Amino acid sequence: MTSFPGLSPSSGFLQSTAWRAALALAVVFVMLAMTGWTAIRGTKDDANPLATAKTAWKHATFLGHPLPDPNAAPGTVRAFFATLSRAEKHQLADRYPLVVGNLGGAPVQLRYQANQMAIDNAREVEERRMADPRLTPVGRQEAGRLMHRLESLMTPGRQILAFDPANGGRAAEVFGDLPAADRVSVVVPGVDTNLSTFERTARANTAPVGMARSLYSAEQQARPGARTAVIAWADYTAPSGLGVEAATGQLASAGAVRLRALVGSLPSSDSVSLFCHSYGSVVCGLAARGLPANVGDIAVAGSPGMRADSLSGLGTRARVWAMRDAGDWIQDVPYLEVGGLGHGADPVDPSFGSRILSADGAVGHAGYFTPGTRSLRNFALVGVGATNSVECASADPHCGTGPV
Repeated sequence: MTSFPGLSPSSGFLQSTAWRAALALAVVFVMLAMTGWTAIRGTKDDANPLATAKTAWKHATFLGHPLPDPNAAPGTVRAFFATLSRAEKHQLADRYPLVVGNLGGAPVQLRYQANQMAIDNAREVEERRMADPRLTPVGRQEAGRLMHRLESLMTPGRQILAFDPANGGRAAEVFGDLPAADRVSVVVPGVDTNLSTFERTARANTAPVGMARSLYSAEQQARPGARTAVIAWADYTAPSGLGVEAATGQLASAGAVRLRALVGSLPSSDSVSLFCHSYGSVVCGLAARGLPANVGDIAVAGSPGMRADSLSGLGTRARVWAMRDAGDWIQDVPYLEVGGLGHGADPVDPSFGSRILSADGAVGHAGYFTPGTRSLRNFALVGVGATNSVECASADPHCGTGPV
């Protein structure tokens, strides 16, 4: 047996841990060689239309009174809009569509309408960029691709709850009647999520919009007539690719703050469930401790870790569910955290303490929301509160029988 200085041959566990730590560091050095330290340091932000709009909002008055701070608590914002007539609300949305469209506590339908205007404004910008001779041919092609994606978001009937065009862009879309929903499910996606990848035509169920649409349909099948809503929540800055950003928690920490704000601003709901895929589970793990009490379930799929060593480390009273397909490459990542790199223990390991769900039918890392799979069916049952009907993985045959 190979030994390490200071370890006896009987120290199998310690040797295993040392090997895993060495493997993690090797992976880190490979990432640094491929992506560079600039991935950690970051670069200067591009022009930010939303920040500019918020600044104008802060210095404005409406009907002779100052406007509420755009970062005010949802209750403060709701109280402000309750004093306005319908015409006054629309006047404010017309004047500041980006602010109103992203304002937690503003009426949901008003946010949908404001975001349609904001998206149209962003579409016009990309349309001009398509003919801008200062851009490279690739740049003009990317502008055209984004313009068509924005046109899709403007399709009548789409309910865009959040929209920010800066730095690749962020968005959130609602399926169902959010104000009337008794149960709300939030889909939190992983790396390479931006406006261009918010939805896909091919392999639609691997993008946030397709994931949420599939989950909403599955919830309706699981409990017909249930008042549910599902949010495709890509309203955080996700890592680009599998470089150093994806191996650290910096972007997840910022995303966790935004996720808590979303849940705290929901118009009404007795129960909220989070469905977190890949790096999205890192976001959910960091958000868990500060989430409102109405978050009853956190379900993760294809997780690289939740920034915790065990269930108790998450600091949440919510039920935590985990699943992973046998062919998911994520199982080969080092499940530990070394100097801020890596995301902690494997949520599917029985020692972690989560309830392990069957992922039968899910193929690979991106297949968990595919219609007809047991993985999607299990998610839907959690979303509608039918947790006693879930199908557990063979490693955890009692996951659906605990306290509900």
